Amino acid sequence: MRGWWRQQVMGQAVVVMVVMVMSMVVADAAAVVDVYRMIQYDLRGAPMGSRRAALNHHATSGFDVAGADLSRAVVILPVLEVNISSLNEFVQNKGLLGGLLLLLPQRSHESGGGEGDDSDENVGKVLVELEQWLVHNTFQYPVYFAYEDDYVKSVLQEVSANDAAGRPATATTGGYKLVVSVSEAKKIATPTLTNIQGWLPGLRAEGDNSMLPTIAIVASYDTFGAAPALATGSDSNGSGVAMLLELARLFSRLYANPNTRGPYNLLFGLTSGGPYNYNGTQNWLRNFDQRLRESMEYALCLNSVGSSSDHMWLHVSKPPENAFIKQILSEFENVAEGLDLTVELKHKKINISNSRVAWEHEQFSRQRITAATLSQLEEASELLQQTGGIADSRRAVNETVMMRKIKLVAESLARRIYGQQGTQVEVFAAGTNLALSPAYVRSWLDLLGRTPRVAPFLGKNAPIITALHKELAQYTKDASLQHETLDSTFVFYDNTKAQLNVYQVASVTFDFIVALAVGSYLIILFVVLFITTKGVDDFLGVFRKAPSRKFKSS
Repeated sequence: MRGWWRQQVMGQAVVVMVVMVMSMVVADAAAVVDVYRMIQYDLRGAPMGSRRAALNHHATSGFDVAGADLSRAVVILPVLEVNISSLNEFVQNKGLLGGLLLLLPQRSHESGGGEGDDSDENVGKVLVELEQWLVHNTFQYPVYFAYEDDYVKSVLQEVSANDAAGRPATATTGGYKLVVSVSEAKKIATPTLTNIQGWLPGLRAEGDNSMLPTIAIVASYDTFGAAPALATGSDSNGSGVAMLLELARLFSRLYANPNTRGPYNLLFGLTSGGPYNYNGTQNWLRNFDQRLRESMEYALCLNSVGSSSDHMWLHVSKPPENAFIKQILSEFENVAEGLDLTVELKHKKINISNSRVAWEHEQFSRQRITAATLSQLEEASELLQQTGGIADSRRAVNETVMMRKIKLVAESLARRIYGQQGTQVEVFAAGTNLALSPAYVRSWLDLLGRTPRVAPFLGKNAPIITALHKELAQYTKDASLQHETLDSTFVFYDNTKAQLNVYQVASVTFDFIVALAVGSYLIILFVVLFITTKGVDDFLGVFRKAPSRKFKSS
């Protein structure tokens, strides 16, 4: 009989344990979401960006939720609903906050043909404005980005409903809890800038011992944004890099044949540090020997050339009246006319006393090398703004218009190299082995459009650097890498990507009641089990006072 009771009681104990485990699972069900940490950096010693990484707080849907303790809450905000003025007021008043999770519109996997609708353009404007504000402010709490999906939307809807009903998530009431378990960010000790260059040597005429002139084609390949792990920069400056690689491919075919090799050296440079006053370009130029400097006829820098705009700007530092500048502009204007493009000159004098470098060609001009920047942008962005951030997605590039811009540069260079200025000769005609390759350009736009390229986080052996070096080596001679250290003006911190655990937790009151009920049941279960195995007398004996022991003295 006692054996039967023992089996029954043990069976009930197992059932209780199963119920307890199931209760824990229901109360603590977790989902994992990829999140991207806001940048943390110092600018001239001033702390900027998000200064915390670890996160462990309940979720809330806004800054004005009644009853919510924001110092112990993570505010979830879709970026398209962010009121920058209100957010700025909260930051300036040094409001306490557990964390901020910004939800981005769902990622588009389309390659992009530049035919985005008005909604895409409006989203882009909102993201640009928000990102510019974010990177120039300081947040003493974790700030993360995540892409909206069905699960994240459902969580936000439930959180918003509870907040509206006056039941914000707390330790007492329960709700959703957001946890990012990472160590706090550390300084990147020696952030590296890697420049890549390759040559196409020209051909001297027989008996000519003079030094051949050199034309440099340059594009900065790195990016900057509020979230380093999302800063892919399709237009700024993925479009410039793709254009440079296609130009290298085209001219390598011409220069492969001695009969068509031009009397110019061509130097192709993929530079780093563009967002940081073109610091990498500055270091690259310092390594030029005197002979190269003397041979440099001019440098053409490519910047943001992928939009659907058919209006291009040729930015220069030398006066527009300069004869050589006039000649370069004339070459571009003549070719542009046949491609339904417009090229206009934009002059900006360099202020040597100002450390700010607005355009890449200004680093050349400071070294007394004639240079220009070709861009669809009429004005340069401010420091650390619009240089390949979240809004600069693959859809920002119009491939059709960009191919016409590549042909503009290719034909203009060819006319200068082969002395065909003012003629209507078409070197890179469609249907020939010198025709432009839209598929080649698209493949590089796709790769660059999904590859974050914030230089301090790349390292010397980053796959994208290896790929660019290998590609340039395929079409040029003596392709090489140059590693430099970023100017100490900028200090960056690691931890750019993490995983967010979303827990739906029960209230403390519910946990207490469950624990009390289970504890009581286990006590009763213990009593029953003891009685059935030992008997009532033994059970009552546990509570009887033990008799005192008396010892006789010897």
